[in-house]
Amino acid sequence: MPSENNDTNKGLSRRQWMLGTGALATTAALTHLGGLLRPAQATGGTTEKWPWPYEKLDPTVTAELAYKEWYRVFCGCAVISSVFTQLREKVGEPYTSFPIDAFVFLEGGIASWGTICGSNAGANIVSNLIIGPRIAGADAGHQIGTDVMQWYCESALPVFKPKEPKIHAVIPQTISESPLCHVSVGKWMAVADKPVGSPERKDRCARVTASVAYHLVELLNAWKDGKYEEQGDWTPISDHGINAQPNCMECHSGGVPQAPMAKS
Repeated sequence: MPSENNDTNKGLSRRQWMLGTGALATTAALTHLGGLLRPAQATGGTTEKWPWPYEKLDPTVTAELAYKEWYRVFCGCAVISSVFTQLREKVGEPYTSFPIDAFVFLEGGIASWGTICGSNAGANIVSNLIIGPRIAGADAGHQIGTDVMQWYCESALPVFKPKEPKIHAVIPQTISESPLCHVSVGKWMAVADKPVGSPERKDRCARVTASVAYHLVELLNAWKDGKYEEQGDWTPISDHGINAQPNCMECHSGGVPQAPMAKS
């Protein structure tokens, strides 16, 4: 979801500035993680130990935390923080050492590029750390992330209303039909007739983030109870023979690459 940094940075183009801040964020995250991983390497232990333990959380409490955290660290980091700060209290390590704030770069559709909505990226990070990656046979972790993204695309968002909203204006609901930040936010701006820097747009994104966090915890709780069932019908390979979302043609009428099809 769009960046809130309005510095002009004289002498730099917007593209140069975005690339610079993205590189700094990535470097900081890797440096922090590197410090955490060195002891394991020195003792010969694995640095890739997951899944991590999970205790059920209250979806409403989680959503309220995510809403408030959006105003501190924006969408993706807020989703991660809303879950992991609670698990720090309930579980302890490895959540205590996890560098939550390092993932602030997810905002603005990943370093302000308007690609995947940070709340979707944050939900996938959380579900995969808790359940495990698809490559390890933990299909539920991958599928929960997929379900969250399909739900995001098809739902009229935001659905969550905070107890103490930052603003009290009416926030319209819109269906993005896309997991992408610039499509989701752009469609909402068109309906609401509000610019990207408006308080209404900011609060809309905070409420969408809270909505995603709420639904993510619903799915994780169902998984913890052994009751999780795949909700979506996502097909990973599109009609174009590549991984893609299903509505490419909405924006790119003639620019979708056609990949060679697998031989039967």
